[in-house]
Amino acid sequence: MGRAFECRRRAKESRWATMSKVFPKLAKSITLAAKHGGPDPDSNAPLRVAIANAKAQNLSRENIEAAIKRAAGKDAADISEVTYEGKGPHGSLFFIEVATDNSNRSVTNLKTIFNKNGGQLVNSGALDFMFSRKSVIEFPVPEGKDLEEIELALMDVGLEELRMDDGVVSVIGDYTAFAQLAQALEGFGITATRSGLQRLPNQPIELTEAQMVEVESLIDPLEDDDDVQIVFTNLA
Repeated sequence: MGRAFECRRRAKESRWATMSKVFPKLAKSITLAAKHGGPDPDSNAPLRVAIANAKAQNLSRENIEAAIKRAAGKDAADISEVTYEGKGPHGSLFFIEVATDNSNRSVTNLKTIFNKNGGQLVNSGALDFMFSRKSVIEFPVPEGKDLEEIELALMDVGLEELRMDDGVVSVIGDYTAFAQLAQALEGFGITATRSGLQRLPNQPIELTEAQMVEVESLIDPLEDDDDVQIVFTNLA
């Protein structure tokens, strides 16, 4: 999609990493992981990953500990995880994961965002076949470690594909293998810089830079919504 688009994408990622809104989202992901698997990261792999992701974005230790403690409170009990699906301009498709204490508010906000930016929400399950749910774990190419040895070990616990791009290794496996893949990497002393369950497009599409500007006018307000945890698209 061109060098200009790549520069714009990297600049946006840099801005997003420092935006204040990312911290509540990171804290909420920690709270939800602790709510489902317990407050001890040693026995809760998703919580370990959520904490690692938060630390990579410079969330403070105090905020991490507070987020874990909130898992036992009423606020966490009221939070539910919901997914929404939508269509945007130029054949773009969206799978949106939301953590909310008011689903009516969330769906109203999402409908408004889609309607204002050339898109629409669709019925749940309508786009499910367009995405595959995968475990994705990323880390820098490790110095002094044999990637082939790591790859072979990961194949025993659910690795489907190992990619390397611009000094970053991406481990991709079935979504049910997330904990095993994370634990295997920990065994090699590897710390993930970003990881989680992602919905990868089965048929990714390429758009022009002009088309991407229109699509990003929809992506940006979706990502800015307080209840939205992550937005997946079918963009290449």
